Amino acid sequence: MPDRSLLLRWATDTWRSFEAMTDPDSGLPTDAIAVDLDPATRSGYTSPTNIGGLLWCTVAARDLGLVGADAAADRLARLLGTLARMEVHDESGMFFNWYDDRTGALLHRMPGGGDPIHPFLSSVDNGWLAAGLMVAAAAEPRVRDDAHLVLDRMHFGVFHDPAAGPEGAGGRLTGGFWVEDPGQPTRRASFVPGHAEVLHTVHHYDLLDSEPRIASYVGIARGQIPAEHYAALDAPLRHYRGRDVVPTFGGSMFEALMPTIFVPEARWAPDTWGVNEARTVALQREYALDEQGYGYWGFSPSARPGEGYGVFGVPPIAWLDEGYPSEQGGEVVVTPHASAMALLVEPEEATENLVRLERDLGAYGPGGFVDAVDVRTGRTAGRHLSLDQSMVLGALADVLAGDCLRRWFATEQVEAVLRPVVAARRMPLG
Repeated sequence: MPDRSLLLRWATDTWRSFEAMTDPDSGLPTDAIAVDLDPATRSGYTSPTNIGGLLWCTVAARDLGLVGADAAADRLARLLGTLARMEVHDESGMFFNWYDDRTGALLHRMPGGGDPIHPFLSSVDNGWLAAGLMVAAAAEPRVRDDAHLVLDRMHFGVFHDPAAGPEGAGGRLTGGFWVEDPGQPTRRASFVPGHAEVLHTVHHYDLLDSEPRIASYVGIARGQIPAEHYAALDAPLRHYRGRDVVPTFGGSMFEALMPTIFVPEARWAPDTWGVNEARTVALQREYALDEQGYGYWGFSPSARPGEGYGVFGVPPIAWLDEGYPSEQGGEVVVTPHASAMALLVEPEEATENLVRLERDLGAYGPGGFVDAVDVRTGRTAGRHLSLDQSMVLGALADVLAGDCLRRWFATEQVEAVLRPVVAARRMPLG
């Protein structure tokens, strides 16, 4: 077990970033803030994933003793009250992609005169929001009714296309839908009896080992998606450094491990998920240290040093032909949230990597780890992303507080539904 005081310091500082990112009136988190936590650098917008992350991080902070129980309940109540007033898709109860982080108003243009937005309802984003709502409802009786007021109107069947995939295979989730023409190819359909047709993405999520499985877990747990859907998701193989691994789409840690913050897949299925998660982390580490000689490891989508956002991964363990790159434009961008989640799999190795990112590269500030760093130059992203901080604090809480987020999400009732589904899923690992 790594030094507990060290991990708790990281958790304490990460929670400080959430305090700075949270609007005191709406209770909503901003999408990003500068590393110095200056309120003037708040992004001005937020997403369902960000909101879900603040819900579970508030519970995590309470369980770690970083915020008092009454203060945590007040924070949750304020946030849930805002959520209940926000504009959603009426029939499904699903949330749109971008909202004003001060008022909760639906955005049709990014702040500061940015690009127009065609409001979209993402299956993955809503999956993370629902996960946060499930955690809050189970963890804090004082807000249980408020959490269920939002959660119980969400119907994940709206994303489940029963005809997608091989015949009789349980269907696939679409990427999401629009209610108005977005000016790109769509498919008009309704998957819930009595719901009006909406404009779905033309693509579906096919891979088992990818972040959309959180929406699958939520939908199955709530009886809105059939278990056969999960059983039939694709589990192809990649062979790298003498081991078979079920790949993610781009070869990133986020895709592979973020759902494990809530669902103890490796414990429920040690011969499949347990093996695959261990190999995924080991191969990320070996690729960076042994194959490429980068000196540091942990690749996942993140802010880029300077500005912008990029997708980073380990190409040999990606399903995409070339995978997400580990290098772009001469930069090797490592993100601390990847190693934070790896604490759940390789605690000693991940701790050592995080220590060196802080000590040697200075990828740290008053709000915890900076979102990303170029390991060749030491240039950092200079900001925190709410999503990535929620992975850091979520993983630290599971390690330090006895799998607290897994216990709050996978309650006795949820485990009774999900555990047999996860345990029965086979992978062709050699």
